[in-house]
Amino acid sequence: MVMGVSGSGKSLIGAMFARALDIEFVEGDDLHPPDNVRRMAAGIPLTDTDRKGWLMAIAARLREAKRAGTGLVSSCSALKRSYRDLLRSSGDARVQFVYLAGTRALLAERMANRPGHFMPPSLLDSQLVILEEPSPDEHAWVCDIREAPETIVADLVRRAA
Repeated sequence: MVMGVSGSGKSLIGAMFARALDIEFVEGDDLHPPDNVRRMAAGIPLTDTDRKGWLMAIAARLREAKRAGTGLVSSCSALKRSYRDLLRSSGDARVQFVYLAGTRALLAERMANRPGHFMPPSLLDSQLVILEEPSPDEHAWVCDIREAPETIVADLVRRAA
C-alpha cells in the first residue's frame, strides 16, 4: 500500500512498483465514490465518515488479492493510523505500507503542477493536519520523495525481495 498525502507520488510510484514486480496496481482514487470526488473537487476536506466506504473498497481489493494468492500494489492516502488499521483488519493483516514523505513546500509545488487532478492544492493543509505518520511498530517503508521515482522504486524492489 503506497501511502502519503496528495502530491506525494502515490500513483506514479505505485504503478512503477507494480510493473517492476509484475503484479496488479489499483489506483485508490478510482475507488472513491462520486460524492467524495465532488467534495474534494469543490475544496471540501473529507471526513472520517466520508472515507470509510472508500477504505472498505480498498480493503475488499486487498482481500481479493489475498484470496487469489496474487500480489497487489495499491495507492491510498491512509492518513491516519485508524485508516491503516482498518485496511489491515478488513483487508489483509500482512499489508506492507510504503510511506512517501515530503515537505509541505515540495508537495504544494507538485500539486500546483499537475493539471486536471480533482484534488485542489487548497486541500493539502487539511491533509497535513490529520496526517499521522506511521509509527515504528507499523514497520512502514519510508521513502523520501526528493529522490527520483526510479531510485525509490529500485529501493522498494530490493526491500520486497
